[in-house]
Amino acid sequence: MTTGETLKVLRLCRRHLALLQRHPGSAPRVYLRNSFSSQSVRPAKSRGLVKTVILGVTAAAPFAFGLQYALSGPKERRKMKLVVEGTGRFCRSLYVGLLISADYWWTSNVRLRGMDESSPDFVQGMSACHQRAADNMVEGAIRNGGLYIKLGQGLCAFNHLLPPEYINTLRTLEDRALNRRYKEVDALFQEDFNCTPDKMFKSFDYEPVAAASLAQVHKAELQDGTPVAVKVQYIDLRDRFDGDIRTLEILLDIVKFIHPSFGFRWVLKDLKGTLAQELDFENEGRNSERCAQDLKHFNFIVIPKVYWDMTSKRVLTADYCEGCKINNVEGIKSQGLSLKDTADKLIRTFAEQIFYTGFIHADPHPGNVLVRRGPDKKAELVLLDHGLYDFLRKKDRVALCKLWRSIILRDEPAMKKHSEDLGVKDYFLFCEILLQRPINMREMGLANILTREETAYMREMAMNHFERIMEVLKSLPRPMLLVFRNINTVRSINITLGAPVDRYFIMAKSAVKGWSRIRAFDSSRLPKIAVFRWLWMVWESLKFEFALRYVLSNSLTQSVNVFNKFILFL
Repeated sequence: MTTGETLKVLRLCRRHLALLQRHPGSAPRVYLRNSFSSQSVRPAKSRGLVKTVILGVTAAAPFAFGLQYALSGPKERRKMKLVVEGTGRFCRSLYVGLLISADYWWTSNVRLRGMDESSPDFVQGMSACHQRAADNMVEGAIRNGGLYIKLGQGLCAFNHLLPPEYINTLRTLEDRALNRRYKEVDALFQEDFNCTPDKMFKSFDYEPVAAASLAQVHKAELQDGTPVAVKVQYIDLRDRFDGDIRTLEILLDIVKFIHPSFGFRWVLKDLKGTLAQELDFENEGRNSERCAQDLKHFNFIVIPKVYWDMTSKRVLTADYCEGCKINNVEGIKSQGLSLKDTADKLIRTFAEQIFYTGFIHADPHPGNVLVRRGPDKKAELVLLDHGLYDFLRKKDRVALCKLWRSIILRDEPAMKKHSEDLGVKDYFLFCEILLQRPINMREMGLANILTREETAYMREMAMNHFERIMEVLKSLPRPMLLVFRNINTVRSINITLGAPVDRYFIMAKSAVKGWSRIRAFDSSRLPKIAVFRWLWMVWESLKFEFALRYVLSNSLTQSVNVFNKFILFL
């Protein structure tokens, strides 16, 4: 401030001081009056201003959004639509979760309070509650689509843990999914191939023959007349994937806050990358070719051929294969095929992947395995949907092979050792989780269909030892989670077919065979000649079968001795 400016301020202050001295009582009163009146007026003005701003924003926001939507291109419109729909999916999922939780709380603590759990009224009341929960889950999954349907399909494999109302209702998700309009199909082809499918193919049926969780399948013909199946991804799925994953993570955080022991967020985090691979159909095509190479020695396996010039990251074109779903018992019988032969081939196929190749199909639900009559008039299996695969390291495969063998032979020290090789200390619980059934160390047999008591035991274990189960799963190599899914799905299909074969024994033989092959290839002592490796594999298999028969005969002898002592006692 300059000297002149300072003098002006001083003169102004002196002038005001003189006025105050002339009118000593007036100025304060005027000041106070003005002060109080302004304080009373300001809040009213502020409230009015806030209301005006809120009304303005409320009216202007939709108008601005609609104007921007109208002026945007197709891709920008799709992204704007995703934001709105993503918010809707989150709110819908949260509402369904809270509704189910509230229904269970009300049913357990109010409607059925004090009732005997074995009484018909209690059983009927809980069954109705289970059914309402399952209906709400299916409705929410179908309306949300995408990942929500895939998660619902995954729950179907746990038919020995979940109430039957859940399983019977969730199975509808294997055949139901979002059915998109033909304009969306044309738009996707324009983006990926710069032409519509009716110009790209000789013929293209816009009505899908199947609708999956991530895509729908159309029947078409190549220019030479070859029938093909064209798998078309839902156009907005790649854009909404990250948002759906984030929504599920938030929902799982909320569930964990309400139920601290129910922490599944880590599972979603570990599988996020693997699930993202399913959105890349070029990756799926490569997986299918690798699977065909790994299983080429099984002449009953059919992998549809991929046509790469008509494939992109969102479109997969492959041979069209007829067949019935593998859980369609009447469809298999109508072709004159054996359920036993079908189940045996299914189990051997996926056991080969788990115990030997390590490249594992993680989603073999019934819709992805078709059965048809082969040239030898026996069952052929058509494997579809190769998007979700994971690789199990050789070290872990060897440990898993030895563990399965030791379980079948009831070799408890070996069970403990090989469980520790996989990072698990609670070995007995892990073995029961792996086999998805109780293990009685005093009995050798393992029935494929659980008794009522065994089913009750598994459900009680899932409820009462949930934290221990979580610790076991967290300590395992991450690919083992998808191995569990594969094993559980195959187990479920075998039961649907009537359990015509001994799944545990077939998998044990595959485990021994896989381990012996790995050992033969790694051994420096064996000549690198196929016949020596084959002889080694046969020798190990014979040793296993001999050991099993020896243990069974000893168990039978002990049972006979006990029976004879009982007779003598009488």
